[in-house]
Amino acid sequence: MLTVADAKAMDVGTMADLFKDHINPGQYHFMKLLGFHKVKVERAEGMYYIDQNGRKILDFFGGFGSLAFGHNHPRILAARKEFQDEKRHEIAIAFLSQYAAALAKNLATVSPGDLDMVFLGSSGSEAMEAAIKVAERASGRKNCKIVHAENSFHGKTKGVLSITDSPLYQGEFKLVENRYKVPFGDLEALTACVESDPDIGVVVLETVQGGGGIIQASTYYWQGVRALCDKHKVMWVADEVQCGYGRTGRFYAFEHHDVVPDVTALAKSFGGGKAAMGAMIARREVYMKAYGTPKTAMIHAAATFGGIGEGCVTAIEALNTLYDEDLIGNSAVVGDYLLQRLKVIQQRYPSLIKEVRGQGLMVGIEFHDFSRTLPLALRPVVAILDDKLKGSLSGFVGALLLRDYDILVAFTEYNRNVIRLEPPLICSEDDVDQFCDALDDLLDRGIVGIVKDFIKAQMG
Repeated sequence: MLTVADAKAMDVGTMADLFKDHINPGQYHFMKLLGFHKVKVERAEGMYYIDQNGRKILDFFGGFGSLAFGHNHPRILAARKEFQDEKRHEIAIAFLSQYAAALAKNLATVSPGDLDMVFLGSSGSEAMEAAIKVAERASGRKNCKIVHAENSFHGKTKGVLSITDSPLYQGEFKLVENRYKVPFGDLEALTACVESDPDIGVVVLETVQGGGGIIQASTYYWQGVRALCDKHKVMWVADEVQCGYGRTGRFYAFEHHDVVPDVTALAKSFGGGKAAMGAMIARREVYMKAYGTPKTAMIHAAATFGGIGEGCVTAIEALNTLYDEDLIGNSAVVGDYLLQRLKVIQQRYPSLIKEVRGQGLMVGIEFHDFSRTLPLALRPVVAILDDKLKGSLSGFVGALLLRDYDILVAFTEYNRNVIRLEPPLICSEDDVDQFCDALDDLLDRGIVGIVKDFIKAQMG
């Protein structure tokens, strides 16, 4: 058996061998393609990873929005250490937990409207499973059907996988069949669908589609969703797992549109970057319809690790830190600055960058299909390969940003041409300048230079 000390001292080659042998050899292939397999993270602090060579890597990936506070925020570390030093309890299934109770109260306090009933879990998928279950029971439909959006991502566990619009992730699993799919942001299509079947009881939508490529919908759409669901007594579930928790410059992204859903869900940064935490938050009326009697109360009660002590303490301290340090306000201000700088870069390289979009510190940079980046004479020849080459340019850029500029970025599940930026909410304008200066310098190489340098990196 390897010890903790063995793990800490492990070299990159051994890490790679064990990953291929025991975790995911296919994933290793892609990590190697991007050059990410050469990095052994020794520690992390604030906006940076520090690798085995002492290199500081600026984190504009942010764990898909899981690192609102950056790495190892001192307040969060201190709260966890105090909890450990005092040997407080973790598992309190047989008793009431003061930590779960306090966390639920705080979450109700920062949530708008009458969103005040909380289910605590360990992941976004678990939170979303709880959300669709409470909504389905509260809908009153015996044969309840669910509407979700094209290019949606709600998780990979069996229930939410059925409303995650990905043939790759869905594979050949037997999925829940009581569902309809509509275009995201199209109120007319959603209305026609809801009004076509009285068994439809739940509408599930990401407020901002993360895996879809950082896709937003208008205030008109969201207010229409609320009115439509009210009219037909349909439950609206807002998936805020990735876009919530201050990421877009408001605690919930739906708050930009002056609407409140019936049920929502959080995860990612909810655990302060140190604990696996997720939460479902429902209107009291909705929750009581679903689980409001002693007979039904245990149908979807907390699992073994739901509301675990140190996780709750971490989340309590994180929420207080979020507001004490005005990280939501910082997300709004620095996010605006990031978008401004990126749009200037887009204007400089219109043959490479198709669109820059997003809000707060949830931003997508969409590159053109590969053929569109080439001289006019070559485009028709290469265009037939665009689908196979989709994601190539974003991958080249991401790999070279890490290799040459010590910057880490992310990608998106469905539109592979998009680089996803979700840096910690502690991000400063200086951090934005470092990233944007690097991107500008990299794109200045032109498409030929970028491809040549990527190939050199692979050969090296």
